[in-house]
Amino acid sequence: MTEFLKMDIFFVVATFAVIAVTIFATVVLWRLERVLKNIEYISKQVAMESDAVRQDIAEMRTSIREGKGRLKFLFTFLGTLTKRKSKRS
Repeated sequence: MTEFLKMDIFFVVATFAVIAVTIFATVVLWRLERVLKNIEYISKQVAMESDAVRQDIAEMRTSIREGKGRLKFLFTFLGTLTKRKSKRS
C-alpha cells in the first residue's frame, strides 16, 4: 500500500472515532443535565416541606407556651400532616 492510502485509512478511522466519542459525550452530558434538574427539583421540594414543618412546629410551641388546647392542638397538628401527605399523592 502506498503511504497516501495508509494516511487516508487512518484519517477515516480517526474521524469515525471522533464522531463516535462526540456522540457518546453528548448523550452522557444530556443525561447528566436531566439528573441535575431532578436533583434541583427534589431539593426545592425538601426546602418547601422543611419550611412548612418549621412553621407547624413554631405554631405548636406557641400553643404549648400559652398552655391552652394542648391535646386539641396536637390532634390538629397531626391532622394537617395527614392532609399534606394526601395532597402530595
